Amino acid sequence: MIKEMISLLSLVFFCFTLNAQSQPTKDWSFNDEISLWKKHETLKNAGIGIFVQDATTGEVLAKTAPQLSLAPASTMKLVTTATALEILGSDFRFETQLAYSGEIKNDTLYGNLVIIGGGDPALGSEYFKEHYLENHFLDQWTKALQALHIKHITGDIITDATIFEEQTIPNTWIWEDLGNYYGAGACGLSVYDNMYRIHMASPAEAGQPTRVLTTKPFIPELELDNQVKSSTVKRDLAYVYGAPMSNQRTIRGTIPLGQADFVIKASVPNPPFLLGWELLDRITSAQITVDGFIKSQGYNDTLSQLTLVSRTLSPTLLEIATVTNYESVNLFAEHLLKYLAFLMNGKGSTKKGTQTITDFWEKHGIDTHGFFMADGSGLSHFNALTAEQMVGILHYMKTQSVEGSNWFCSIPCVPNGTLYHFNPVNFPKNSLRAKSGSMTRVRCYAGELTTQSGQPLLFAVFLNNFDSSHREAIRLIEDLLLRFSKSK
Repeated sequence: MIKEMISLLSLVFFCFTLNAQSQPTKDWSFNDEISLWKKHETLKNAGIGIFVQDATTGEVLAKTAPQLSLAPASTMKLVTTATALEILGSDFRFETQLAYSGEIKNDTLYGNLVIIGGGDPALGSEYFKEHYLENHFLDQWTKALQALHIKHITGDIITDATIFEEQTIPNTWIWEDLGNYYGAGACGLSVYDNMYRIHMASPAEAGQPTRVLTTKPFIPELELDNQVKSSTVKRDLAYVYGAPMSNQRTIRGTIPLGQADFVIKASVPNPPFLLGWELLDRITSAQITVDGFIKSQGYNDTLSQLTLVSRTLSPTLLEIATVTNYESVNLFAEHLLKYLAFLMNGKGSTKKGTQTITDFWEKHGIDTHGFFMADGSGLSHFNALTAEQMVGILHYMKTQSVEGSNWFCSIPCVPNGTLYHFNPVNFPKNSLRAKSGSMTRVRCYAGELTTQSGQPLLFAVFLNNFDSSHREAIRLIEDLLLRFSKSK
């Protein structure tokens, strides 16, 4: 308690000092501000990375020294989306195909129905309901089969997800994340954001067992071991544990007591199987019968032997990148990473994707010493780069990229997306456009700040292992950015 009071008093004093200096003095400099940060009680043991550059002149206005390689958390998505737009272009669209093998005689398909994944991160996504769900892509596939007058299929429903590697998650993600919605892995055939909802009920007393009511969508063959208890804490503290492609899931933790229908979100164990099941259910309802089963295999070597039935195009890459940066969707970022690997190497893997992105920026003038990329989303604690490297990428996109304007528009402004913590009064008229990143003891921001005099500044602020709450860390960073805003 005493430590917390000291920390709070220190924070109040620090913020008061910043606010008291609302107008720069003649002798004041950004580096004076950085020195003040390093003396702050909650930051004295922290890793601090700050880099600020004038976007017009290229002048470096502030930097911590030495520049440390620090965990960027979700600001890593800026690196991934920038690279994807540079290589693929804003108008690129992913494609998922429905095809068949064999031949059609009368009303019977003597062969298999095949869903060929194209790495679409957003197939059936809640973020794109108008694109996929209002005119449901499964209904479109069903109508395409009906147009061929197919009423019976003798073979199987095959799901081909081989555009990506079989391992859906990076090696360095932690066990606690994997079963939860934000830890959904990137699969060659992803669907519905690779996420399902578990509906639960809790008793009126704390510390008692809860009940699972249902899951939406229905996950076939799912085995749920529910160990969640009711609690007086009024928020979701339940975590889902389980390995990718395994139907066994354990739920631990607590949910608020007295809930008739409390929802927690989890990652789909086997997205291709779920998609095959959903298609089977849809065509069965349309009176098309299937003799076989849902199977997973690759058709990449025999695509010439397949007949195309229907194809589904994704929203544009710019639309996907915008959702990735606004909503911080890990799944989308991991898909982009793996697709770049597929494009460059013929196989979509995390390892090849991180190397592709690192090589790209090295070829475009970024010093990649100390640049360590373990995934595309920033969820891995093994990611590390310097604030200067992040601003170097921002500067390239601002001054050299033909996609730069589009990409910067994909980054949220206060108070949109993940910038809802910031006070819009401090940053009016879209003057702060940034991506946030947070994990345990990590809080980062990177983007563009337009000063009150209209000067654009590019910045990255990385905090690792600070000794305060995230709310306090956010306040420190907001006050620092406000100080920058008033400086020119």
